[in-house]
Amino acid sequence: MRSDKKNILIALLLPIQIILVQFLSQKPLWIESYYSNGVYLYISQFFRAILGWIPFSVGDIIGLIVLFLLLKSIYFLIKKRFQNFFSKVINLTAILSIIYGCFYVFWGLNYFREPLAKNLKLKQSNYTTEALISTTKQIVTELNKIHLQITKNDSVAVVVPYTHKQIYNLAPNGFQELSKTYPQLTYQTASVKSSLVSLFQSYNGTSGYLNPITGEAQVNTMIPKTGYPATTCHEMAHQIGWAAENDANFVSFLASTANKDLYFKYSGYRMAYNYCIGQVYKRDKAAGKEIATTVNKGIYKDYKATYVHWKQFKNPIEPYLKKGYNSYLKANNQAKGIQSYSYVVDLLIAYFKKMDS
Repeated sequence: MRSDKKNILIALLLPIQIILVQFLSQKPLWIESYYSNGVYLYISQFFRAILGWIPFSVGDIIGLIVLFLLLKSIYFLIKKRFQNFFSKVINLTAILSIIYGCFYVFWGLNYFREPLAKNLKLKQSNYTTEALISTTKQIVTELNKIHLQITKNDSVAVVVPYTHKQIYNLAPNGFQELSKTYPQLTYQTASVKSSLVSLFQSYNGTSGYLNPITGEAQVNTMIPKTGYPATTCHEMAHQIGWAAENDANFVSFLASTANKDLYFKYSGYRMAYNYCIGQVYKRDKAAGKEIATTVNKGIYKDYKATYVHWKQFKNPIEPYLKKGYNSYLKANNQAKGIQSYSYVVDLLIAYFKKMDS
C-alpha cells in the first residue's frame, strides 16, 4: 500500500513537471546563466567522470534492460487479461515521471538556452543567395585543399585510416584548440562510446545520439568513416550543453576544422559543404551545378559511397521513426523539427563573414 501511494505521488508530479518545463522554456536568459553555465556544467562533468572510463555504453545497456522489462510487463498484462490495469498504469506513469524529470534536469533544459550565435557574438540574419554562394565557394576551396593534402590526387576518394577508438581519442584535441578562441566551448573528461544499437540506428537513419540520462555520447559504428569525426564532435557538442541540432552541427564544424588532424578537417568541411550546397540548389540550381563542377572528383566519390551506404538501410518504418523524432524536436524549442539541422548554414555564413571582416 505504501508503495502504491508513493507511485501515485510520483505519477502526479508528471503534469507539474511539464508545466514547470513550459514555464522555464520562456526564460532563456535564466537557463543560460543558472543552468547551462551553472549547474549543468557540474552535472555533465560528474557523469562523464564516472562513466567515461567504461569502454562500453552504460546508457545503451540500461535502455535495453528498460525496454525488456517494458515488453515483459505488456506481455504479462495481456496474458492476465489486464488484471490490476489501473495499478500498472500508475506504475508506468511514475516511471515516465522519473525519466522526464531526469531528462530535463540532467540535460534537456539546454534546449531553452540562448542561441549559440549570440553566445559566440555572430551576427546571424536572413542571408542573401549571393552570401550563400560566396560562403559555399569558400568552403569548397578549403575542402579541395585538404582533400588534396590527404590523397595527392583530386580523383581519389579519402580513406580514413583510424579505428573508431582512435577517432574518439583524437576528437578532444579539436575542442582544446577551439577553446583558445572560444573558452565557452571547452570540453573536458571525454565520454564517447560506440553505440551498441548501431544496426537499429542505421535503419532509423541516425549517425549518433547523446544519452541525456548518462551523459554518454554514442556514435553509430556502421556509418562511413569520412563522416565519423564530425559526427563524434557533434555528439560531444551536445555533451557540453548545445542541444539544438544546428548549434551542435556548427560546434562540430568548428571543433573538426580546428583539429590539427587532416581527416578531422576534411570531415568538418565535408559536412559544411553538404549543408550549404543543398541550400544553393534550392535557391539557384544553375549556381549549384556550377559550384559542384569545382569540387574534386574524389570528394564526390566519397559522397556517392555514403549515399549507397545509407540506401541499403531504407525501410518502410524509417519515415515513421523520423516523424516521431521530428515531433520530439518541435516539442523542444526547434520549430522546424528535423529541418533545424540545416539551419547550420546561417551560422556558417555569419562565421565566414566575421572571418573576412
